[in-house]
Amino acid sequence: MKTSQEDFAGVYLLGMQLPCVVLNATDGTSVDLRGPGLSVVYAYPRTSPPDGRVFDGWEEIPGARGCTPQSCAFRDHFAELRRLGVSRLFGLSTQPTEYQKEAADRLHLPFPLLSDSSLSLANALNLPTFEAGGFTLLKRLTMIIEEGTIKHVFYPVHLPDENAEAVISWLVANSSS
Repeated sequence: MKTSQEDFAGVYLLGMQLPCVVLNATDGTSVDLRGPGLSVVYAYPRTSPPDGRVFDGWEEIPGARGCTPQSCAFRDHFAELRRLGVSRLFGLSTQPTEYQKEAADRLHLPFPLLSDSSLSLANALNLPTFEAGGFTLLKRLTMIIEEGTIKHVFYPVHLPDENAEAVISWLVANSSS
């Protein structure tokens, strides 16, 4: 396994101002993550189709599995995140918006998923990625963004289904009230 700047995403992203990159969302809007307020963006490799088919070798890729449980955990904790001041919550992957829309509907997500299919944000922030099935996919990480500045990064995320709870714990421990 190679060591590169991406292996230290939690360090080099801290304090970074987000670039002007507009991403398509599953609710039909275009989203600029520099928007006001407190945002949580969890990046994930990909959601599987309804039939559960995955790429050959997917099961052997460290950190690849867990996208659906991660999204469902953020769904289940959505109200609590809002109470803690999160004004915007997004899932982010390199999958096309049309594909993500099916997943957002199937999983009953109360927040939109964002598509970085052109890798605009991934390249601008040098987000960690990997190749699988002929696609460039994001490694799992979560950013807490305030007024367009990255305040905290969870990376790597080893337990996707517990990521939302980790975000909540961080928000509680770092609240200004």
